[in-house]
Amino acid sequence: MLVASASWSARAEDDAIANDTCLECHSDKDLTMERDGKEVSLFVDEKVFASSVHSEVSCADCHEDLTAEHPDDEKPAKPVNCASCHEEQSAIYEKSIHGVSRSMGSSAASSCTDCHGTHDMLSSNNPNSPTFKLNLSRTCAKCHSSAGLNEEYRMRYPNVAQQYHDSIHGRGVMELGLIVAPSCNDCHGVHDIKRSIDRSSPIHKSHVAHTCGKCHIGIEETYNKSVHGQLLLSGHPEGPVCTDCHSAHEIELPSNGHFKQVSDERCGKCHADSLLHYRDTYHGKAMALGKTNVASDVAACYDCHGHHDILPVSNPESRLSKENIVETCAKCHPGTTVGFTKYIPHANPMDGDKYPSLNITFLLMTGLLLGVFTFFGAHTLMWLGRSVWLYRHDSKTYREAKFQVQKDDIWFTRFAPFERFLHFLVVTSFLLLVITGMPLKFYYTDWAKMIFSILGGAETARMLHRFGAIVSFTYFGLHLWDLLSSCWKNRGVARNPETGKWEWKRLIAAVFGPDSMLPTIQDWKDFVAHNKWFFGKGPKPQFDRWTYWEKFDYFAVFWGMFAIGISGLVMWFPQFFTSFMPGWVINIALIVHSDEALLAAGFIFTIHFFNTHFRLEKFPMDTVIFSGRISKSEMLHERKRWYDRLVATNRLERHLVKDEWERWQKIARPFGFAFFGIGLVLLVLIIYAMVTRLVH
Repeated sequence: MLVASASWSARAEDDAIANDTCLECHSDKDLTMERDGKEVSLFVDEKVFASSVHSEVSCADCHEDLTAEHPDDEKPAKPVNCASCHEEQSAIYEKSIHGVSRSMGSSAASSCTDCHGTHDMLSSNNPNSPTFKLNLSRTCAKCHSSAGLNEEYRMRYPNVAQQYHDSIHGRGVMELGLIVAPSCNDCHGVHDIKRSIDRSSPIHKSHVAHTCGKCHIGIEETYNKSVHGQLLLSGHPEGPVCTDCHSAHEIELPSNGHFKQVSDERCGKCHADSLLHYRDTYHGKAMALGKTNVASDVAACYDCHGHHDILPVSNPESRLSKENIVETCAKCHPGTTVGFTKYIPHANPMDGDKYPSLNITFLLMTGLLLGVFTFFGAHTLMWLGRSVWLYRHDSKTYREAKFQVQKDDIWFTRFAPFERFLHFLVVTSFLLLVITGMPLKFYYTDWAKMIFSILGGAETARMLHRFGAIVSFTYFGLHLWDLLSSCWKNRGVARNPETGKWEWKRLIAAVFGPDSMLPTIQDWKDFVAHNKWFFGKGPKPQFDRWTYWEKFDYFAVFWGMFAIGISGLVMWFPQFFTSFMPGWVINIALIVHSDEALLAAGFIFTIHFFNTHFRLEKFPMDTVIFSGRISKSEMLHERKRWYDRLVATNRLERHLVKDEWERWQKIARPFGFAFFGIGLVLLVLIIYAMVTRLVH
């Protein structure tokens, strides 16, 4: 201001042009001129100017090139040189990104007047000033929200203004009026704004922690001691800083669920491999599917590793050190034991060197998947091919046989009401388990997110999944109880009626008899004969009460309950199981549970559906499991050995039933078709998800 005072004195002595003289013309609101092809107003509001910081400065003090002949000389005034009074600020500005850009010919780069104004310039402490704390972000936004300027100068953050306004900093300033909250100049500087790659910039990577630390006292010190801070301080530019995790302008409260959800992706920018295998865990999948309730037990990276205080596991102060890891896990898993901490959250099951047990489990389950689908896929294709060939050569006979099978007047019981009830439980629980489980396996698809959204999120899906598991354990237990009860009631079969003694031959005959679900030599013979028929090398075989593929389906439930059930219980009650087992059994349980579930879903919706519904003689659906009845024509056509055996033992009449099916099939059929349709939709979604994963 001393410079300005000297200038004023000098002009006063020289009888400089008085402001009143200038205002004779410039008080006219219609006064304009043309500049760069645009009409520019030359109006100066005397009242506004009188209230500005330059109210006592004469026009000629700023417009130094003006003479008494103006405007007669028709020479427009040159741009004001603020440096004549503000040398220090001007020198700083010239080295800033704005000043350098302007000196290089970028006419759109901000000058003094773009930020401070012209004749209406106010002190930055004045609430009406464009550089006042609460107004500054809007002032900066005039350029940084301009689509044209963002595109022309290829600005790094084209939506910076809106991002800042939505951030915790922006809301603090603009909504709550907190002048202690940071605005643009608190981070970027005032006149010395520089690019982030400039080593002297306060937002250069090496200075970010210190810049943020001006407000967040103590965190800078904590960060500097962390593995990230030490990495940066040691000269490694890849060390993450505040803006890498919190972002530059979209800073939100850490307690915000969205912050927790995206935090893993931000960690994954540097730790891609760890993020990939974190996604294989329930925590990662649920997080990816929109689990944002931070009060839940879904852990993000920082829940285990820490926030600003991330330290190497070897450091005793690390949250994951052997001294602290039990306490860290116990925050979400009360009752955690040392065994539980042996769980491997980032394990790669394909890495046989680091994780041999997981790798072996992965290879075995993959082999099982490929083996089952290859074997039964070929079986199904051969069966379908043979059926199509026969249909094309004698479609009339096929249609008549199908009609006769479905419209016969004589019906026999094949499934008792209790068995049909159990199958109802199987169908409903299985679909519920698939609907709530498969989105976790294919968490990366849009349909998985949509299903979880419809269900109400991961927490609701998990509760429904466990309910489905309880139903599964229930029907399995009921079936075992029914088997044991039947064995006890029929225990006399193994006794010699003459001697009353137990005989092994009678026992074996009863256990492996034609009414038993246990595999026999006859099943192998039926399988061979069936395959010969596929290729036209023999007649179509006749079967007894149970076919070989039905027995496989039956025992698949036992295997599935063992594999899926036990692995599911391990994941349901990890603290209990790891109290006497190492934590990595949870990793194994996840592999077994996931792959076995995929095998079950894929098998049911393809192989089983074909065997029971897709076959030409059954299409569109075999309703026997709902009605419990089978026609005489179907028995003679497909299960003649059973029919002949019942006739030979005089037991056929016992199975004869009245045709009560018509009374309730209008309910059962839609129910069956609904389950059937849901299964097909899920099959398509699963195939789509697997193909998407393979392609990418």
